[in-house]
Amino acid sequence: MRTAFTPEQLADPKTAASAAAIRKCVHCGFCTATCPTYVLLGDERDSPRGRIELIREMLERGGPPAPSTVTHVDRCLSCLACTTTCPSGVDYAQLIDHARAHIETHYRRPWFERTLRSLIPAILTDRRRLRLALFAGRLARPLGPLFERLKLPQLAALLRLVPPPAPTPRVAREARGRARGRVVLLQGCVEPAMAPQIRAAAIRLITRAGYEVVLAEGEGCCGAISEHLGRAEEVRGMAQTNLDAWARAGKIDAIVTTAAGCGTALKAYGRLLGPPGETAAARAKDVLEFIAEVGLPEVVKIRRPSVAYHAACSLQHGQQVKAPPPRLLAEAGYEVRTVPEGHLCCGSAGVYNILQSELATQLRDRKAANIRSTEATVLAAGNIGCMAQLSPVLDMPVVHPVELLDWATGGPMPAAIAPGALRASA
Repeated sequence: MRTAFTPEQLADPKTAASAAAIRKCVHCGFCTATCPTYVLLGDERDSPRGRIELIREMLERGGPPAPSTVTHVDRCLSCLACTTTCPSGVDYAQLIDHARAHIETHYRRPWFERTLRSLIPAILTDRRRLRLALFAGRLARPLGPLFERLKLPQLAALLRLVPPPAPTPRVAREARGRARGRVVLLQGCVEPAMAPQIRAAAIRLITRAGYEVVLAEGEGCCGAISEHLGRAEEVRGMAQTNLDAWARAGKIDAIVTTAAGCGTALKAYGRLLGPPGETAAARAKDVLEFIAEVGLPEVVKIRRPSVAYHAACSLQHGQQVKAPPPRLLAEAGYEVRTVPEGHLCCGSAGVYNILQSELATQLRDRKAANIRSTEATVLAAGNIGCMAQLSPVLDMPVVHPVELLDWATGGPMPAAIAPGALRASA
């Protein structure tokens, strides 16, 4: 695709990177088949190549973007399915992040949107505030239908995502058996408040594999939520805070995360912070990626349910980690069933299910129907956002794969799996 950026514009490294990405696009159309919003809406402006054209025009012109451009950029899930299918290697993540940052700086949204987009990172990236918000959300859940009638779908969507309370298990973090190394486990923001059992299962599994687990003091949000909102400087500050915290943690072999969305953010730290960020990004591993590399601990032979594996977009597209999760589940003795249209997003996508609740609901229901078609007993999903999105509409336990791997190697049965749900797999 041709561009017409001025030399002055190209002096900005971000604009230069975006211009290079835009020029790689040849409008072949492969991306349209895998873009969830194009599949739903059939509008070229809601396809990756259509958005690239809108972004090019917006960045070349500079200043406030057209409202229609904002609408179509906002509808992007950042699922990055387009990057998996693009034969030209377009860095769409760079483009959409730059576009969102430009919009955040130059476009004035209606007051309700501004308020909501300010409250989301203020609450979701602060563990204490999030726990208070979840407590309030549980009390307010009966108000969901009222918010729908008042045409406040974002608030109704927030209430649907609130999970029941879960205790925070305490587990030892020292390596078991022969010590093989030491890893930092990203503490995260949303997951510890909504599903603390995931971290506990990950610690048990990692220590069982011979690695000490460190929770770095002073670590904060990975920045993924703020990045979805175009708050570029905020993201940079969060990334630097984490780099400093990990440096204080001493010698480590990896930075492990149990939330796929966080892992994608960590692996982009090089783009944010240069060489120091590149070093951290190289060490960043999804927990399933890490266990696949170091080896699954010895499996305890027990009867287990059949499992439908939902591949989170941030893991399969953002990080290109595809084979390890289902392979590990199979090694652990589970019958793994493939979900049709597995490349399409469930609609969670960071805070998309709050800000674009109508489209997110359509994608959720489509994904849920495909999951049900597998007739599996349990759904395994490697991202807390996907779990929160799908749990309310599925009549089956929804767990993180690390919970199943922990159970298979000597840990407790995941709390979400009732004993009556166990059905012998063929």
